[in-house]
Amino acid sequence: MSKENLNDNLNDEVDENEEWEEEEVEVYTLEDEEGTESEFTLIKRMEIDGQHYVAFEPFDEEDTEDEEDSFVILKVINEDDEEIFVTIEDDDEFDRVADIFEDQLMEEIGE
Repeated sequence: MSKENLNDNLNDEVDENEEWEEEEVEVYTLEDEEGTESEFTLIKRMEIDGQHYVAFEPFDEEDTEDEEDSFVILKVINEDDEEIFVTIEDDDEFDRVADIFEDQLMEEIGE
C-alpha cells in the first residue's frame, strides 16, 4: 500500500490580492482480497472506543459523480510503526462504526 500527497496547485493567473488555500489530499493505493489495486482518498480518521478507523472514498479524477456517497471504512492496526488497514470482520462492530462515520460525515457536509 502506498501513499502520496497531492497538492491542489492553482498556477493560473491570480490577482495578487487573492489568497488561495492549498488543500492537501492523501491518496492511498489499497489492494483488495483479489489482489486488485485501486486508489482512494482519505476522508476521515476517527478513534472509537479506543480503536482507530479510517474512511476512504474512491479516487477517480475522471468520474467522481458516480462514486457519490460511496466510502470504505477500515480498521487501523499498527505493526512495527506502520499503519495497516484491515477489513472490519465483525458485523456488529462494522455497523456501529459505519453509523458513527455516516453521522459525522453528514454533519460536516451540512456545515
